[in-house]
Amino acid sequence: MQGWRSALAEVPDPVFAQGMLGAGVAIDPTGDTVHAPCDGVVRALQPTGHAVTIAAAEGAEILIHVGVDTVALGGRGFEPLVAAGDRVSRGDPLIRFDLDLLVREAPSVVTPVLLLESEHYALAALGDANGPVAVGDPLFTLVPRDVAAPAEAADRDGPVVVRELLVPLAHGIHARPAARIRETAARFSAEVTIAKGERSANARSPVALLTLGARLGDAIRIEAHGADAEAAVAAVADLIASGMGEAADPSTPPPAAEPVAAPAPPATLSADGRLAGVTASPGVAIGHARTLHLAEIAVDPVGVGAEEERARLEQALRSLGTKLDAEAVSASGPRRSILAAHRAMLDDAGLRDAALAVIADGGSAGHAWREAIRPQAEALRATGDAHLAERADDMRDLERRVLSLLMGIEDAPIAFPPDTILLAEDLLPSQLMALDPANVVGFCVEKGGPTSHVAILAASMGLPALVATGPALHAIAEGSMLILDADAAVLQVAPEADALAAARDRVAERHARRAEAQANAAAPCHMAGGERIEVFANLGSRADAELAVVNGAEGCGLLRTEFLFLERDTAPSLAEQTAEYQGIADALGGRPVIVRLLDVGGDKPAPYLPIAPEENPALGLRGIRVGFANPQLLDEQIRAILRVQPTGQCRIMIPMIASLDELRQVRTAVDRLRTELGIAEPVEVGVMIETPAAAVTADLLAAEADFLSVGTNDLTQYALAMDRGNPAVAAGIDGLHPAVLRMIAETCRGAARHDRWTGVCGGLASDPLAVPILLGLGVTELSATAALVPEIKALVASLSMDACRAHAAAALQCGSAAEVRTLAREFRA
Repeated sequence: MQGWRSALAEVPDPVFAQGMLGAGVAIDPTGDTVHAPCDGVVRALQPTGHAVTIAAAEGAEILIHVGVDTVALGGRGFEPLVAAGDRVSRGDPLIRFDLDLLVREAPSVVTPVLLLESEHYALAALGDANGPVAVGDPLFTLVPRDVAAPAEAADRDGPVVVRELLVPLAHGIHARPAARIRETAARFSAEVTIAKGERSANARSPVALLTLGARLGDAIRIEAHGADAEAAVAAVADLIASGMGEAADPSTPPPAAEPVAAPAPPATLSADGRLAGVTASPGVAIGHARTLHLAEIAVDPVGVGAEEERARLEQALRSLGTKLDAEAVSASGPRRSILAAHRAMLDDAGLRDAALAVIADGGSAGHAWREAIRPQAEALRATGDAHLAERADDMRDLERRVLSLLMGIEDAPIAFPPDTILLAEDLLPSQLMALDPANVVGFCVEKGGPTSHVAILAASMGLPALVATGPALHAIAEGSMLILDADAAVLQVAPEADALAAARDRVAERHARRAEAQANAAAPCHMAGGERIEVFANLGSRADAELAVVNGAEGCGLLRTEFLFLERDTAPSLAEQTAEYQGIADALGGRPVIVRLLDVGGDKPAPYLPIAPEENPALGLRGIRVGFANPQLLDEQIRAILRVQPTGQCRIMIPMIASLDELRQVRTAVDRLRTELGIAEPVEVGVMIETPAAAVTADLLAAEADFLSVGTNDLTQYALAMDRGNPAVAAGIDGLHPAVLRMIAETCRGAARHDRWTGVCGGLASDPLAVPILLGLGVTELSATAALVPEIKALVASLSMDACRAHAAAALQCGSAAEVRTLAREFRA
């Protein structure tokens, strides 16, 4: 691994730092790939992809554990390139990881490289304890121990150690605690199980742990046998007892042992043809009923030989893993998260072991996989926990996809005619992702739940959807006219003419609003009273620029140049930068391009920039501070921007400004380089208002800056002292907090004193609830997500300045972000 080597004691985790697992070194990575440290066999690869163990030919085992508590990422940011059992050679890539994501979301990326505790080998370090290392550099030598006599064989069964405790976790043992338990159990050779009542689960299998349905207050029993059983039980029990950051309030009573069952949904349609369900995704759709029928895949229960069936299963699992990885590359948002969850389930060691046991008893690969996964899915449903029951759908999806590969009968594309409202007993995530949203306008399923992955996907696709409608769904005749009113959680079968007309009016009105916004998107944006408001787009590539023009963006209010600098080993050349900026400027057809100078550091590190690890990266070397620390890099970027033709189309914006002196330093560099390049025309230089310091001194900055643009994402985190990368405080981070709005108001006042314009290029510019407030505060330029530009322009055109000013004044008097949002919803009603 490329990075910075240090002593193992530098790892911020006592299990590693104190050598509990073995001796070794630590590497703070600057690259993005783990390579094999020696020839050997992959003994273990964690399902989440964050750790790998290599068994060397000599018998020693080397563990590489990327970062600390990275198991909590659930596989996000990791791409395993090998599988358990693979034979590898020194230098072969094993795991690729997203260093940017890990730095943002993991407690530490410092990576232990260990010789797991061994009676046959000791470790001898090479060279200095600290310093840079590249892939292929030697780290340590394994020295054979001088063993005088063969060690007495350990009793593999050993004594049984038992400990009982009550679950202190507010949400019970769900996915994240299960992953933490698995990680802890994996540190020991002892076999560890956790039992609740008569049910027992291997502690190293998160899926098996979920099937326990262990809730707050439940009594569980931890058992282990083996040489280190006592330590293993203590570690697992202490982890659970700690609450893992999710401990319930001691005053909170545990849930009732026997939850009250919800009334069963009707088995037949009501007399008026209305069928109630649960809203999974809002909206209204009109169409014809089409039913999805997928026959269960038949498998031969008897195998042709354990070795061949095992190979077939391993190949199918690996193939599906590759497919999921490929699908995730082009996916985003919820779709990517769901694919990652399926990838983690596919790699669950408990499922694989259960299937291999069936194969060992003579079963076929397909029969073995079904026998392994179905009991787990049924156990999840049997917990009585709605959220866990919905995860059973994901397991059914994995069952079908693996069986399809084994049987060579990949499901045909799911095609339906236009205006289809799809009816099904249930939908699997992969089936929903295969639908054509141009033809399927909504769906209803008999089963499912509102927090299932299918529900999340439906919302992200904009498909109205109902779940949990019950067996009455089967009574609907194929081709029946339907009104799916997911807003009201009702499906209307064979509606009367007036109801159908009213629903068509609602659908038409929504479509008309969107179409009108798109049709008028190319026109300059004015408020209802004629006030000019520029609506620009935030861009990160040439493709973004092309989309922005199609959607009527009047320019680029924020070009994130990081796309050129990250995910590479060296900085882009002057020619490469110039070509990219020129291509984006050309795609915008002469429209203004506001280019933000490189904003890396903190949550966006570049491996070739010497930024030492920081205790609080958000308050350290980032933004323009990185440019000042690397003046040659800063000069090269400014040169590339100045070389774009025509001169002046590109404006320069400085990130993370905190003082007037920083603006002056950049202005001096721009003027010096203009002279060097023989450019006589002035080039606008503006500042991003992202720090409270910049907001309260906006009048001083405006005296020398050409424009001010508020980056509401960072301004919010600094104003509220809440790290936007920390999930523990994520719920409180809202740019409509009155404190943030008051800073934007102060920025607008300061800019107006010197006749400078103020824009917003952060998340608030894309929020329809925030736009009227921003305009009322004095913002005259909005830079939104490219796809939302038509809607933002249409919204602005409907607003009067007097109403916006009064609305903004009221928002500044609110006591919380929640109050502001309530006020904003009333304003738009």
